[in-house]
Amino acid sequence: MAGKIVRFDTDARNAMLKGVDILANAVKVTLGPKGRNVVIDKSFGAPRITKDGVTVAKEIELEDKFENMGAQMVKEVASKTNEEAGDGTTTATVLAQAIAREGCKYVAAGMNPMDLKRGIDLAVEAVITKIKESSKKVKTSEEIAQVGTISANGEKEIGDMIAKAMQKVGNEGVITVEEAKGLSTELDVVEGMQFDRGYLSPYFITNADKMIAELEDPLIFITEKKLTNLQPMVPLLESVVQSSRPFLIIAEDVEGEALATLVVNKLRGGLKVVAVKAPGFGDRRKSMLEDIAILTGGQVISDDLGIKLENVKLKDLGQCKKIRVDKDNTTIVDGAGKKSEIEARCGQIRKQIEETTSDYDKEKLQERLAKLAGGVAIIKVGGATEVEVKERKDRVEDALNATRAAVQEGVVVGGGCALLYASEALNNLKPKGDDQKAGVEIIRKALQYPIRQITSNAGVDGSVIVGKIRILILVVVECQAEWVVWAEWVVWAEWECNSILSNKLSLKI
Repeated sequence: MAGKIVRFDTDARNAMLKGVDILANAVKVTLGPKGRNVVIDKSFGAPRITKDGVTVAKEIELEDKFENMGAQMVKEVASKTNEEAGDGTTTATVLAQAIAREGCKYVAAGMNPMDLKRGIDLAVEAVITKIKESSKKVKTSEEIAQVGTISANGEKEIGDMIAKAMQKVGNEGVITVEEAKGLSTELDVVEGMQFDRGYLSPYFITNADKMIAELEDPLIFITEKKLTNLQPMVPLLESVVQSSRPFLIIAEDVEGEALATLVVNKLRGGLKVVAVKAPGFGDRRKSMLEDIAILTGGQVISDDLGIKLENVKLKDLGQCKKIRVDKDNTTIVDGAGKKSEIEARCGQIRKQIEETTSDYDKEKLQERLAKLAGGVAIIKVGGATEVEVKERKDRVEDALNATRAAVQEGVVVGGGCALLYASEALNNLKPKGDDQKAGVEIIRKALQYPIRQITSNAGVDGSVIVGKIRILILVVVECQAEWVVWAEWVVWAEWECNSILSNKLSLKI
């Protein structure tokens, strides 16, 4: 067994901080409207060009183990931000680097790391509260388009397309992004459904980069039963293999020998299969499975109907154009069900909504109706080359995620100004002791890093901009009782280096 290398104190901190800096420095050049692209070498195929922070972070592995530990911690920050919000990964990386840098300085000066952490937690809570108070709701389609345009690096076509997609399927509707075969980027709305169940085993994944399973033109087996042994389904599975089509299993659960058999067949290439749990619980699960069956033109295999597993034929299976499964959700696109049956089912659900007296039941019925009637919007991203398509697809996905977040939680003034303004909330804190005060100061300094990086990427001195904004903040704070502050969040969309943006920040008496 190889021995472990152990490091302590400054030696360990410096090595890990070096790793943090290497990863953060590679990521932070992409921040802001004037951020640069990063070119990533691939072992096969063309290099990848991207401005997406988490994509850059995921590609970094360092040779030195201690430096790599630092890099991996920041990579985790970017990945978690991407999972939660879908965008803002570069800002999160810059903040993480700032906290690590400033924190190491105070620890080296002899301060207690645990008290520093308590001060940091206190400050973070105050900043989050302040940012939420400053947020402005996004309501109109025009505002949605503006958010999408800014997130797509100023490309108005993408912003307008996202707004149009949300208008068609609703703000909570399903919108997916795909690569187009042509040069142009198009929006297509098809009948489809998404439910909150992911793959039962990561071995079902077909796209390792995105950790998703994609099935083209699949057959869909729908049952409310728990599958522990696939022996009764052997005739059906043989028919599916002969059809050379992918296979999706939706069941109460697939476990033990049944799951192992499917995984082995998938790995050996005998059957391209994905298994997911059925959505919902109890009677609601039955209803949702019936919705899926009607949408896909299939049959729910149920004890209530007296259908045995060994008697299931290909004609009982549902069909659709495409299925996308990640660890949390399954999306069915363009089901083969009859339009008349889908409309009849929607009418039945609408009648149930009118008759129910329970707010909870009404909410769940409305969710089912939205999934069945709303459809799925597909943004097909085109381009002249594979490199261009992938780069543009990254921006569309970021813009879509940012727009969803904006609709759900609102927007604040951009360009790092909101973080700088939120730092004023730290003045009212009462930390215990000098070490906790230092923790608060770490956050105060860290909140300046994003705006400094944005201005630096645009070729402007960050200190000058921070100084100007601080003067505005002081005026606002001093005159808060008499002044109303309004900061339009599109302020950083029209950046011109000479005028430091066409700044729409205004103070109104």
